[in-house]
Parts: sequence; structure tokens; C-alpha cells
Amino acid sequence: MMKNIIFHILLSISIGAFSQSSKRTFTNPLLPSGADPWVIYHDGYYYYTNSTQNSLVIWKTKNLANLKSAEKKTGWVPPVNTNYSKELWAPELHYINHKWYLYFAADDGNNKNHRLYVLENVAADPLKGSWTFKGKVGDATDKWAIDGSVFVHKGQLYMIWAGWEGDENGQQNLYISKMKNPWTIQGSRSKISSPLYDWEKYGDLHDPGNPPHVNVNEGPEILKHGDKLFLIYSASGCWTDFYALGMLTASSDADLMDPKSWIKSSDPVFKKSEKNGVYAPGHNSFFKSPDGKEDWIIYHANAKPGQGCGGFRSPRMRKFTWNKNGTPNFGLPVKEGQVLAVPSHANQ
Repeated sequence: MMKNIIFHILLSISIGAFSQSSKRTFTNPLLPSGADPWVIYHDGYYYYTNSTQNSLVIWKTKNLANLKSAEKKTGWVPPVNTNYSKELWAPELHYINHKWYLYFAADDGNNKNHRLYVLENVAADPLKGSWTFKGKVGDATDKWAIDGSVFVHKGQLYMIWAGWEGDENGQQNLYISKMKNPWTIQGSRSKISSPLYDWEKYGDLHDPGNPPHVNVNEGPEILKHGDKLFLIYSASGCWTDFYALGMLTASSDADLMDPKSWIKSSDPVFKKSEKNGVYAPGHNSFFKSPDGKEDWIIYHANAKPGQGCGGFRSPRMRKFTWNKNGTPNFGLPVKEGQVLAVPSHANQ
């Protein structure tokens, strides 16, 4: 009798695991809520995180279609009464030199004090082990900074982020710096993008605690393809329905610290679709399918106009393709409930 019970328990577990990993379709959104989604694929698993404001949470799954039921863990809660205790934004998980690094922006409750910080974990699985606070990541100017991301190009580690030129809000620019190691910026920052076109300048605010208007470039992410580097960023205020993705392009042989190396596209490359009922799509990341054959974008968006920067934002994903000239083609934001195939596996 006991052997039969154990057999049926193991059988149900294996069937459940197979069902989870073999799910072939999904619909957006992936979660009911979750801004600033980030995904990294490593050793057969997707690791996902998004902004939760007061902690850093990581999800783990073999199939992003199962994100709602995925294993998850709160990796770190900041100590109270510090410069990084509140408003934890846009976490990103990176695997560098056989260690995990978790980058995030945070402040003490006053937005003017937002800066970038990083944690380190030496465990093979970022849901295990412990996170060590490595400190603030910033250049010598120590100006307001959010949305930090890192990438390696030709052996050099870089950080890109959104920041202020001075000490007051009014415009968010994109900056790049070389890094000495995953927690230390080397040298000075270089401004590579400022809001230029009308579609980057929707930013009226009706809040006495903020300026009347803010122009926005933020959420920079690197996408490599062929002999080009594409920097995809979010433009206009997230509190508007016009939040959209823009693109900078640089040659792989260019000096990435030189602003002239980055050419800005005159039109957004991903924007709202009233037809599909998707508003303010932005703050994305990129990942490959498990078999490495497909390119995917994950982003947050609202389902109705006027929902702003709050908890209505939910993570969505779609496969994208490449144009004949080598630039990415993200298409339109996908309608909620539309059935899509999951990222391709080698056994599909």
C-alpha cells in the first residue's frame, strides 16, 4: 500500500512538472501587475524580476508562460532608515564572472535622492545563497540615477542608465560609463541621448510636488545583432499614454563612450496600439528562446488609457524579427488574451 501511495505521488509530481515545462501557448499579460520586467536565461532556467518598491523578488521557471505559478523568492529587503530603503525600482539580474549581481535604483523616500546600487551572490542559483550589499554604483558627479543596466562589449564592461544633468528634475538623459568591476564605475560618464523629438517629450505633470513638465529618456537596454549595437530606451513620461520605445544605433567598432557614435532613430520603434488595447508600452528587456533561435522582448504596458505609472502596469512578451537592414522589428504590442506560442525549445 505504501509503495502504491509513493508511486502515485511521484507520478503526479512528474506529470505536473511535464505539464509546466511543456506548455505550448500563453496569453498576455504574464502577471496581473509588474512594472519594469527583466529576464535572463541561464543554465536552462529563466530568472525574472520586476519593481516591487520595497524589496527585490526573483522568479524562476523553465517556461515564462508559467510565470504566475513559478517558484519565487524575496532575495533582499533593504534595512530601514538608509538612503536605499524605499522606492526600489527597475531591478536587473546579471551573471558576471560566475557570480550573480542584482542592480536596482532606490532612495530614502525622496525621489531626488534616487541612486543606483548593487548586490552580489556567489551561489550558482540566485534563489539560493545570500546577497551581499556591494554599495552605490555611480560616477564622480553622484547625480540622480535610475534604470541601471550593464553589458560587455569586446571584453569591456559598461553601465548605462538614466540620469539628471544637474540636481533638479526637468529632464532625464541617458548616460554610459566604463566599469572597473561590476560595482565600480571607471572614469567619467558620457551623455549619449537626450529627448529630442516630440514623441520623447510627452511629460506634463499635475502634481505640486513635481515640475510642471519633464522630458524623459530612460530604461536603456542593449541589443546586439550583426555588426551593430542597438540601445533601446523608453521615452516620454510613464504617466502618459505616449510612453514608447526609441532606438540608438552604434557600430560594433565604434567608441561607445563617444556620443557621436550613437545615431538616434527619428521615430519610436514600439508604441501604444489603441486597436489592440495596449497603452504606454515600455521599459523592456530582451531574451533568447531556450533553443537560441528566437528573439523576444518583454515589456510592461497598461490595458486602458490614463492608467499612468501605478500598479496597472503588467508584464507582456512577444517574439520579434529583424528587418532586411539589420534593425529590429518589434511589431505592435499584442492584444490581451491573444494566444501565442511559447519561446521555442530544441525538442519542439
